[in-house]
Amino acid sequence: MSHDDVLSELLKPLRLTDIYSSKWLAGGVWGVAGHEDSHAVMHYMVRRACYLTFDDEEPIKLCQGDLAVFPHGTAHTFASAPGRATTQLTSVLPQRVLGGSGVVTLGSSPPDTEILCASLHYDTTTKPALYRALPRVIVLRRQMLQDEPLLLRTLQSLDREITRSAPGSRLVSLRAFEMVFILALRTAMQRLTETSPALQALQHEGISKALIAIYGAYTAPWTVEGLAREAGMSRSVFSEVFRELVGEPPARHLMVRRLQEARRLLADGTVPQRDVYKHIGYQSHVGYHLAFRKEFGMTPGEYRAQTRPG
Repeated sequence: MSHDDVLSELLKPLRLTDIYSSKWLAGGVWGVAGHEDSHAVMHYMVRRACYLTFDDEEPIKLCQGDLAVFPHGTAHTFASAPGRATTQLTSVLPQRVLGGSGVVTLGSSPPDTEILCASLHYDTTTKPALYRALPRVIVLRRQMLQDEPLLLRTLQSLDREITRSAPGSRLVSLRAFEMVFILALRTAMQRLTETSPALQALQHEGISKALIAIYGAYTAPWTVEGLAREAGMSRSVFSEVFRELVGEPPARHLMVRRLQEARRLLADGTVPQRDVYKHIGYQSHVGYHLAFRKEFGMTPGEYRAQTRPG
């Protein structure tokens, strides 16, 4: 398989469940301090520029036409210049109803800056394990977006779409933001490998082969030795490089992939609970049951009851 195939396997499960989008119009001196979120956040710079800041890093200038995606919703500020006094996001937007949108005006002067923002809520039960290792912010510059016409056109159309109230607008916006989310991650995984070990793993000749096996053939009876052979590496070197790039041992990465599929099957309800282990690569129900309970703090039966109360 090619690198594109491993990208497909990684990104295929990601699906947005809801969004809150907003258009920000700012002028003069302004700044907003966001909080830690449990979902992804996106800023698209429609006009002029702003500065993104984390507590422990140098500010990042976001110029007109740039896109910033925060895969984990990491707390940050965005302002007209570094070091500006900031207003808390909760005071600017005290209520953010999922599926809704809004327009925010702020600053000391008439607006000359425009930013498209969104909170992107996805189903955490389907989040690929490697997603956890992504950097806290991914910045796609204007020149890079120009090489991704589908992503760029979708972003440009969203600037107009979020203020519409036509029938179906909520679903259209959701799917459009979902496309932006997936395309942005794909672009980052292809072109920004230097920013993240997790992205480097996708381009590593051996590790990418092991990831394809884990994501595309997780039901096979893999061992660490077998994955190392698949990667064309010795067991010791494979284990070391995999942990360094992916952030956890290969055996655990495989286990999490299988258990995520178990949660999907339990929630779906099409497979009898007693047979789920057979569909995810476990050789016994006991081993699967113990692993599931240790990882998620509940039994498979409790999880199915929680997700399918009826």
